[in-house]
Amino acid sequence: MRGEVREADFRRPQNAAALAAAIRSRTDPQRPVRLMEICGTHTMAIAKAGLRSALAPGVKLLSGPGCPVCVTPAGAIDAVLRLSEQPGVTVASYGDLLRVPGSVRGDTLLRRRALGAPVLTVYSPLEAVEAAAADPAREVVFLGVGFETTAPGTAACILEAAARGVRNFSVLCLLKRTEPALRALIAAPDFAVDGFLCPGHVAAVTGAEAFRFLPAEFGLPAVVSGFEAGDILYAVWRLAGMLAEGRPALENEYTRVVRAQGNPAAQAAIARVFTPAASVWRGLGDIPASGYAIREEFAAWDAAKKFGIAPGPEHETPGCRCGAVLRGVCAPRDCPLFGKVCTPADPVGPCMVSGEGACAAAWKYGGD
Repeated sequence: MRGEVREADFRRPQNAAALAAAIRSRTDPQRPVRLMEICGTHTMAIAKAGLRSALAPGVKLLSGPGCPVCVTPAGAIDAVLRLSEQPGVTVASYGDLLRVPGSVRGDTLLRRRALGAPVLTVYSPLEAVEAAAADPAREVVFLGVGFETTAPGTAACILEAAARGVRNFSVLCLLKRTEPALRALIAAPDFAVDGFLCPGHVAAVTGAEAFRFLPAEFGLPAVVSGFEAGDILYAVWRLAGMLAEGRPALENEYTRVVRAQGNPAAQAAIARVFTPAASVWRGLGDIPASGYAIREEFAAWDAAKKFGIAPGPEHETPGCRCGAVLRGVCAPRDCPLFGKVCTPADPVGPCMVSGEGACAAAWKYGGD
C-alpha cells in the first residue's frame, strides 16, 4: 500500500491532486469515513487548504477537542476574571485567552484591561517570571493553558521562579492531558469517528506511542500527522487504507519531528513539577486525570492555593454549541449563532475566538 505513494514525494504540492484522488478511490461516497483531528493547528491547516471539499464526499473531516483555549470552560474564565479584580495582582496570559468570555457575554480579560485592570500579554511564560522579578511589590499570575505541548514551558517557568526565589510569581494551572480526554470522547454516547489524525505537536513531547491505545483498545486507526497539506493528505490516505482493509494500527507520519518515545527532557520537566489531576473540559465535562496539578513542593508558586481560586459552575451562553463542535457532532455552521450573533468581532463562544478554533477557521476560510 505504501508503494503507491512515495513518502519522499507526498509533501510536494504538485502531488496533492493525485493523493486526493487516491484517497477518493479508497472511500465510498455513500458511506463516508469520519476522521477527527485533535489539534488546532490541524484545524486551521485543513480549512486553509480546502481539504474538506477536496476529499468529499467519501471523507468527512471533523474537528475535535484540540484547541486549548476552546476547551477551557467558562467557569475557569470566570475565576480568572475574579482574580483580575484583586488589588496588587497582574494577570499574564497568551493573547488568545484574553478574548475568551466567561459566563457573561463580552466579559473578557481584554475588556478588563481596557477598564484599567493590569493584564499582561506574554509570548513565553518566562516573560511573566521576569515581570514579577522586576516588580516585587506586585503578584504576577501566569495562566498556564495548553496541552502537553506547552506543559514543559510552564514547568520550566515554575522551576525558574523557584531557583531564583521569585515568590511574587505563580501559575494558575489550566493545562490539559490529551489521552484521558480522548478516552472520554470515545465513551460519549454521540461518538461517531472512524479514525484519528493525532497531533504532531503533542506527540513530539509524549511520543507517537502515547496514541497506541487507539487501535489497541478501541480498534481505531491513528496517524500522527504533521501540519502541511501534504502531511494531512498522506495521513488521511493511510487512515482510509487501514479502514478499507479492516486493519487498524498506529503510524507516525511526522517522523521528521516525532519519535516513538517522545522528548525525555520535556517529559521529565512535566513530571518534576506536575501530577495528573481531574479537570473540566468544555463539551466533555469533568474528566479524571485529564489535567495537571502543581506538586506540593511548588505550592508557593501555585496560584490556585495562593489565592484560593476555584472555578465556578459551568455555564454556556444559550444557543452556543461550542461544546458540540469540540466533540465533532456539530459543524460550526450548524450552530444557530454562527455568523449571526457570533462573529470574530463579537464572539459568543471560544471556538470563534481562538486562532485555532473550528468556528474561526470556518469563518476565515469558508466551508464547515
